[in-house]
Amino acid sequence: ASHGDAGNPASLARAMEGVETVYHIGPALLPQEKEMGIAVVEAAEAAGVKHLVFSSVLHAIEDKLIQHRAKLAIEQRIIVSNIGWTILQPTNYMPAAYPVFRSGVFRLWWSVDRRQSLIVLDDYAEAAAKVICEGPEKHHGATYELCSGDWLTAHEIALRFARVIGRPVRAEEVEPDEFLLKYRKHPLIEAQLAAGKTVTAADFPYIFEVFRAIGACYGKYDFTGNPNVLTWLLGRKPTSVEDYVRREYARFLAEAA
Repeated sequence: ASHGDAGNPASLARAMEGVETVYHIGPALLPQEKEMGIAVVEAAEAAGVKHLVFSSVLHAIEDKLIQHRAKLAIEQRIIVSNIGWTILQPTNYMPAAYPVFRSGVFRLWWSVDRRQSLIVLDDYAEAAAKVICEGPEKHHGATYELCSGDWLTAHEIALRFARVIGRPVRAEEVEPDEFLLKYRKHPLIEAQLAAGKTVTAADFPYIFEVFRAIGACYGKYDFTGNPNVLTWLLGRKPTSVEDYVRREYARFLAEAA
C-alpha cells in the first residue's frame, strides 16, 4: 500500500510507478474532489498507465447537483487523455437497512414521492472488478450507467421493507440539514459532535451546500437509469431492492441472535 496526497503531483507520481491499472474513486463531499481527480488523470497519463477506471456518478451531466459538476469535469479530462479508460456511473447505493429495521422509518432528505434508481454496493463492486480484470482491450472508451431495475418512490421502498420484516414501515422526508446532522453524519461532522462541539452549516459549508442541492433537485425530478448495462456486465439480473432488504434482514437477525 502507498499512502499519499491525491492533491500532490509528486505523491501521485510515486504511487503510479510501475502501475498498469488505476481505479479512482474520489473523496465524497470534499471541495477539492475535481482538482484531485484531474490530478489523478494527469499522473496516470504521465506514468503511462494502461487503464484508468473512474467511479463517477449516474447522469454526471446534471449540473444542478454540485458533486456531479466535479465528476463531469474529471470525465471531460479523462476522455482527452491518451490512455485506456473506462467510466463507471453508478446510481445511488441502496440505503442503510439496519436503521430502518430498528426504527420502522425510511428517511430521505427529498420528496418521498419522487422515483429513484438504486444499486447494491456488491453488484457495483462485481461490475467494477470485471472491468478492471478484463482491461482496456474490452472496456476502453466505455461509459457504463449502472443501476438495478427498480424505479421506486420512498413509499414503495418502505413497502418492501415492511413486506420483509412483517411490520409497518413508513417513508419520511427530513430537511437536508437535519438529515445530515442526525442520520447521515459525515466523519468530519461526527468528530466535531463527538468532541462535544455544536455543528452548523457555517462550519462545513460545502457539505451542507451539496446536501441542500441534492434535496432540491431530487425533490423536483426523478433520478432514474436503466439496468441493461449492469445486467450485461454481471451476466444476471441486478439485485432488487427487496432482495437486498431480505439479505440484510437475515444478517440483522443473525447478528442479534
